[in-house]
Amino acid sequence: MDIAYYPGCSLKQSSALYDLQTKKVFSKLDINLKEIEDWNCCGATSASKIDDFLSIAMPARNIGIAESAGFSEIVIPCSACYAKTLVAKEKLNNDPELKSEINSGFAKKVKGSLKVSTILEVLLAFIESGALSNKLEKKYEGLKPVCYYGCMMTRFAYDVPSPDDVENPQGMEKVLKKIGLHPVDWNFKTVCCGASASINDAGVSFALMAKIMKDAVARGANCFVVTCPMCQMNLDAYQDEFCRQNNITQRLPVFFITELLGLALGMGVKDLQIDRHFVESTSILNLQDKVVKERDTNE
Repeated sequence: MDIAYYPGCSLKQSSALYDLQTKKVFSKLDINLKEIEDWNCCGATSASKIDDFLSIAMPARNIGIAESAGFSEIVIPCSACYAKTLVAKEKLNNDPELKSEINSGFAKKVKGSLKVSTILEVLLAFIESGALSNKLEKKYEGLKPVCYYGCMMTRFAYDVPSPDDVENPQGMEKVLKKIGLHPVDWNFKTVCCGASASINDAGVSFALMAKIMKDAVARGANCFVVTCPMCQMNLDAYQDEFCRQNNITQRLPVFFITELLGLALGMGVKDLQIDRHFVESTSILNLQDKVVKERDTNE
């Protein structure tokens, strides 16, 4: 099964391990990710602040490349890239004049038929087919994750068809339940972490992250699970600092969904580069292995 793949800038830089994990996990599931050629930045938040036309044209070019290559679906792991691309597609489909103007500058035209999917949509489709069960090599018990979606997968600047409930999304929960985990329900799953404000307005961003952390801890969670590279980087890289500033003593690993799924598929911690996290993230996984082995021995 071939699907077009758009990694975006983050997965080639600060979150390169997410790119590696995504490719490894999908390969294990017999899904061939075909990275589109000569892709460009989606514009992120910067383009939309400078030029509305540019904010549509940049992701539109990637859509045209994927469609010209014959793909009917593209998977985009980064929440921001996904949101920008989906909004561009819908705007162009609803505005023929704008679509014609943008296509006039492209060698590879936008048709508008491409399905723009989150990583969760593709994983859930695979799970619903029943094919995952035969590939699982281990199940984790004892981890108490909270699923943190952030704001980019649940809030859009345009009316678009959302693949999940925007107020209480459940995609990650469904994936985790299939590998034996029982996510903790909580109040902050779609609250913004501050995104790039962690660079230019750290005080505001750290305050937001502290609220997210406090609710997760209060609910008894022992780790976060995310799909957004910006959310992962913020909660992981700045956790010591925002916890120190807000008198939070606990520290929680921030896992990508691909990490826990990859482990369940038989991959190792080093294979998935989980040991590269800022917050120590391997001890809790070793503990869960011990819990499962002891349970199996007792049985």
